[in-house]
Amino acid sequence: MNDKQDIKMLYEPEDNLILVVDDTTTNLEIVFDILTSVGFEVITENDGQKALKRIESRLPDLILLDVMMPGIDGFETCKRLKQSSDSCDIPVIFMTANSDTDSKVKGLNIGAVDYITKPFHEEELLARIKTHLQLRNLTKTLEKRVAERTAALSRALKDLQESQLQLVQTEKMSALGQLVAGVAHEINNPVGFIHGNLGHASVYFQDMINLIDLYQHHYPNPVPEIQEEIAAIDLKYMLADLPNLISSMKEGVQRIRDISTSLRTFSRADSDRKISCNIHDGIDSTIMILKHRLKASEDRPDIQVIRDYHKLPELECFIGQLNQVFMNLLANAIDALEESNVGHTYIEIEANPNQIMIQTTLSEDKNCILIRIKDNGVGMPIDVQQKIFDYLFTTKLVGQGTGLGLSIARQIIVEKHGGTLEVNSTVGQGSEFIIKLPI
Repeated sequence: MNDKQDIKMLYEPEDNLILVVDDTTTNLEIVFDILTSVGFEVITENDGQKALKRIESRLPDLILLDVMMPGIDGFETCKRLKQSSDSCDIPVIFMTANSDTDSKVKGLNIGAVDYITKPFHEEELLARIKTHLQLRNLTKTLEKRVAERTAALSRALKDLQESQLQLVQTEKMSALGQLVAGVAHEINNPVGFIHGNLGHASVYFQDMINLIDLYQHHYPNPVPEIQEEIAAIDLKYMLADLPNLISSMKEGVQRIRDISTSLRTFSRADSDRKISCNIHDGIDSTIMILKHRLKASEDRPDIQVIRDYHKLPELECFIGQLNQVFMNLLANAIDALEESNVGHTYIEIEANPNQIMIQTTLSEDKNCILIRIKDNGVGMPIDVQQKIFDYLFTTKLVGQGTGLGLSIARQIIVEKHGGTLEVNSTVGQGSEFIIKLPI
């Protein structure tokens, strides 16, 4: 069916309702007969106030309005029609015996689309009515098509933004994975060497200590030169402290190994399919990476991380991407806590310590894993909460935030894992992000 056929069908008289308003009964009867004879549905009123009341129950497609009427005249009636969002687009044609230019200009300025001078000819009346009905229906058709096109463009824009987010996220994880793999490789070799040799060094030192003890037992009175050297190096303290030194070095090396493991766990490359993983390992690796931001500084004590882990089954997921979500939410929580500390002293912060609570549980129906990450930072107003997951939205200063973090996080949770990501926040009390992942 072509456009001309569509338009012709839109303008059939029986599809249109016309309201005629005139205080003269004869005029109402004449217009009623003309319009109904060609198939229009017609309703009539004899004053403006009744006409305004009438359209509340049903909006006409066109209004024929007498200018001179008792009560409120046609001009005032038209003005009120145009002030209402419901009736402002209804075409109004004035009917008047007064054909002076000033009246016509006034009516057109108020919002009327045309004038018909009394007495009018039937053909002219019908021609003007049909013309304005066609214009109105054509406008509606165009508005509908514009709305449909706008919706299509909006969908296309959303798809493009989601593709961009996916590209950013994929490239970011790929670059991070390559970087961490290289760093971990470079760290693991010397750390493994040190860790292995510390065990031998501990045995050697113990053998030396045993030998010195043996010498002191059999030769309790060494020559003066040896006695002076023993006093100079404080041999007794050295022998007691050597095991502590070895133990500290072992602990330091183990910490480096833990960090390396956490980096590899956090940034592990996801394949094209989900794998079975322990969510807690991902959260712990993220906390380890952020540990430098959690430590005390000269301005504040440690940020307390409280873990309330419940027993969870392993989850089929893209763990590398989920770790990115944990990193973003925890980093944002730290930012919010640091912002809340502005203007407060060390002692004040210590009295009301910065805290991040991480809780994992199963949903009541046991079908989902719930992960809650809550801070007692600055919180967010309602308008920010409504935009927080929008593409490129950020409350941070230029150079400090891209507006992509939470958009990517939401896409990973919703699009990749079929879950939900929600936020609850109160200004001055903190924010809580709730991740829901189906098992």
